[in-house]
Amino acid sequence: MTDSDISVELPNGSEALFDDARPTFNRSRDDFEAAVLAGFARWPRRIPCRFFYDAVGSDLFEQITQLEEYYPTRVETTLLETYGAEIAQSVELPRVLVEFGSGSGRKTSLLIDALGEVPAYIPIDIAAESLQAAARWLSARHANLSIVPLIADFTKTRALPKLAKRHLRLGFFSGSTIGNLGHEEARAFLAGAARLLGKDSAFLIGVDLKKDASILIPAYNDKAGVTAAFNLNLLARINRELGGDFDLSRFAHEAVYNARAGRMEIYIVSLADQMVRVKGHGFFFAKDERIHTENSQKYTVAEFQALARSAGWGPVKAWTDPANLFSLQLLQL
Repeated sequence: MTDSDISVELPNGSEALFDDARPTFNRSRDDFEAAVLAGFARWPRRIPCRFFYDAVGSDLFEQITQLEEYYPTRVETTLLETYGAEIAQSVELPRVLVEFGSGSGRKTSLLIDALGEVPAYIPIDIAAESLQAAARWLSARHANLSIVPLIADFTKTRALPKLAKRHLRLGFFSGSTIGNLGHEEARAFLAGAARLLGKDSAFLIGVDLKKDASILIPAYNDKAGVTAAFNLNLLARINRELGGDFDLSRFAHEAVYNARAGRMEIYIVSLADQMVRVKGHGFFFAKDERIHTENSQKYTVAEFQALARSAGWGPVKAWTDPANLFSLQLLQL
């Protein structure tokens, strides 16, 4: 399969050849600007975690997935390798595979191998460059796979390409990304995914499990500093794309486990009183003031299954590793 065989469906429903999707970058930059200005105008300050994944951020995240401390990718990959055939036997096949967030494509490839016949693969992601790279990587390894990427915010997607309606659908949401959503946001996402995927659909979700802070904190604050660079790249991206004047040496990465809420919380911390300008707007950051960039909610298997039921899904089965670090959870409508 060549690049010319891969079509991208744009948010307005029109289709374009893969390399003709570049105009969507402008919309993405407008979204980034609006989110940054709104996030800095409120207190506490925040930048939504979906903006981590520009080209630099995506590369840094791939480095994170290779770190000794970062267990989710390694464990989830092992679960797919070990239980892929069992997962495939648990759903009626063939099914169109709809992935929420494209990732690198490595775990998706394992699932495609396990499923066998896949009528089409539809990854949904707002990060156009990452979407392109993943689709190209997968097309090189699955020559007969029809890939129709959808450049969109997967939490707001309301319709799939027409070809998806001809088959049953299997949703895939890997990497514990659902943990980035608060409980109500996660419930709303699951309910929206049910409407999007439709009757008799199945949904395979990677869910990070609750565990001791001694395992969690290093996973989000590695000794090599890659996660810190990934977090601070948000400020570098503001400088690159929005004309900001952040001095990254005057900010630091912080990862905190909130045991009461059962989640990791990620911040950028100002190391001094300082004024920063973005798009002509001045923002004062006090020493020790935080910019919230991400939550990563952790669940027990039972907690997540209860959440899924509240959104209309019926839990089918959960696969976990021997240390109960991570789970793959299959849901059915």
